[in-house]
Amino acid sequence: MRLPMFFATVACLSATAPLAGQAEDWGSLTRYREANEQLGLPLAGEDRVVFYGNSITDAWASHFAQMFPGKPYVGRGISGQTTPQMLVRFRQDVIALEPAVVVILAGTNDIAGNTGPSTQAMIQDNLASMVELARANAINVVLSSVLPASDYRWRPGLEPGPKIVALNEWMRAYAVRHGIVYLDYHSAMVDEHLGLGPDLSSDGVHPNEAGYRVMAPLADAAIAQALSER
Repeated sequence: MRLPMFFATVACLSATAPLAGQAEDWGSLTRYREANEQLGLPLAGEDRVVFYGNSITDAWASHFAQMFPGKPYVGRGISGQTTPQMLVRFRQDVIALEPAVVVILAGTNDIAGNTGPSTQAMIQDNLASMVELARANAINVVLSSVLPASDYRWRPGLEPGPKIVALNEWMRAYAVRHGIVYLDYHSAMVDEHLGLGPDLSSDGVHPNEAGYRVMAPLADAAIAQALSER
């Protein structure tokens, strides 16, 4: 089944154009509040998985039924979000849903400066805090690499490629130290410019259908590994 062109047109919000209602709801807690209530808790014996992230996860989630048929995968991505915003809503949009596994994909918008300048240490601290919250609530973690990007159209000139590589190296080492699953999208998708090539993306940041089809089996394998360790 061919997926809609929506994949090719989704874009991160500009760092100069805040999320709607950001002043009142900086973490966008209202985005999924009603959906969470409607979803309810997992069925008996159900290994629910929450995919948690930014626009890359947000765009993917509406097509989980086609890419992951019959699997209880739930998308909780919000376009433009950075790791501090994701940390704010982690209890509501992950812990309260009682998943068996959370797949965290975050960090590129921090590097882009969507909510102000972020050091690598700041991003690492927020990711570690999300991991610790999940594990304290008996949720196994899949920590995903940041996807490659050689530039951001909404913030050109930042040269994010090497910064993404460095963050991913930290994530891989952190995952080994703490016994969690590291999901390496980057190695399977990066081009010779440390970017996401036109075969996998229309804007160099967000995957198109082909990009998501590269990601899907990698995610499934990582989730299976995380479930096997419960």
